[in-house]
Amino acid sequence: MPLSEEAAAFADAHRVARLATADATGAPHVIPFCYARDNDRFYFVIDDKPKRGAPLQLKRMRNLAINPKVAFVIDDYDDDWQRLAYLLVRGHAIVVDVGEEYDRILAALRVRYPQYRAMPLAFATHPMVRITVQDAHLWRSRASVVSRKSSAATT
Repeated sequence: MPLSEEAAAFADAHRVARLATADATGAPHVIPFCYARDNDRFYFVIDDKPKRGAPLQLKRMRNLAINPKVAFVIDDYDDDWQRLAYLLVRGHAIVVDVGEEYDRILAALRVRYPQYRAMPLAFATHPMVRITVQDAHLWRSRASVVSRKSSAATT
């Protein structure tokens, strides 16, 4: 199921999501992640921030090797609950195994996140994951939708 234009715009306007994976017993594991979107695919790379082990030994990567079904949420929280919104995505994750795809998406990640420009990220040492959207649900509070439409009409 492709992302709607509104869902894609919501994802593009945000910088971080929360990824849920599950191990063989179904135990969930949730982490924040930075992403790039290419049509109905989202990507993240295992970067050089401090980690507790080798890239493929990270819990999220071990979980993906066992169970490629994932979900993630991108959200707006505000103490004014009339401004709440989220995009929930369910998809299938796989490690990128084509160098050209890796290079193209790494360039996109570096545009979105200047911190990546200083990191020597490489296909051979920094796995990248592609999440293909299977379904997505964008939710906004009614007040958020109304105020968003009003501000769009005045601009």
